[in-house]
Amino acid sequence: MKTFTLPGTDITVPNVVLGLMRIGDKTDGEVRELVHAGRDAGIDFVDHADVYGGELHACERRFAEAMRLSASERDAITIQTKCGIVPAQGTFDFSYEHIVESVEGSLEALGTDRIDILLLHRPDALVEPEEVARAFDELEAAGKVRAFGVSNQTPGQIELLKKFVRQPIVANQLQLSITHAPLIAQGVATNMLGEGQSVDRDHGIVDYCRLHDITIQAWSPFQAGFFTGVFLGSEDYPELNAVIDRLAAAYDVPPIAIATAWITRHPANMQVVLGTTSPERVTGAAQGSDLLLTRPEWYELFRTAGHLLP
Repeated sequence: MKTFTLPGTDITVPNVVLGLMRIGDKTDGEVRELVHAGRDAGIDFVDHADVYGGELHACERRFAEAMRLSASERDAITIQTKCGIVPAQGTFDFSYEHIVESVEGSLEALGTDRIDILLLHRPDALVEPEEVARAFDELEAAGKVRAFGVSNQTPGQIELLKKFVRQPIVANQLQLSITHAPLIAQGVATNMLGEGQSVDRDHGIVDYCRLHDITIQAWSPFQAGFFTGVFLGSEDYPELNAVIDRLAAAYDVPPIAIATAWITRHPANMQVVLGTTSPERVTGAAQGSDLLLTRPEWYELFRTAGHLLP
């Protein structure tokens, strides 16, 4: 498993992350099997959010109840969670009060005294960055949060936060897979009139994050689109899957490892956030962590996923 020090922190992280948004209805044994499969593969980083699980803090609580981590076991795991979505109200909320209240709820649910990384979960159109800064300062001073980041935010939104927030923004969690890759594909087709791929939808977020030492965390790495089903094995992507299967055989890994490797091959040093609850798929995906695809292989996957390569 490839690891690196998360820029702006002293936290060593793997480039594959275990996302736990779907464990709300899993038994203790199923949760432990999933987490242990990740740990055995070198994944000691788990990703949560306060809204995962159908009710507030449900998946965070399920994780804590199932794992019952000792102090040393807790120290060996990086725990990331998110706040800012309020489903009951149909709103986003980055107010000081909501951020602090959410973190307190996450700490209690997780049974821990600290969150390693806190992300603001999707942009709040009504954000007052001074409020965010006050919350971050208080949480950091109290030792309740070690590092801070965002999710699904543009360079402009991050710059606005940075005008007031003194802590480094260490991560930006963005949707990315071979088939859902506008944040990469747009740059390849820049300045091509009439091509939808050339439309700038995120203001160069990949380059911005690289310039500012912000780690991109790729969520839904195997989804064809926005929760439209996986592309692996899908009859909708026969050419892509033929290439994936050929490369999987050549590298002696499962196809899911090739899909992982397509992301980890990018020099931006991204993390891949797994959403599966299958221990077997976690183990398979982890094999793509340090699998270095060649440029021709990477671009062949890009082309057969339907992206224009001028």
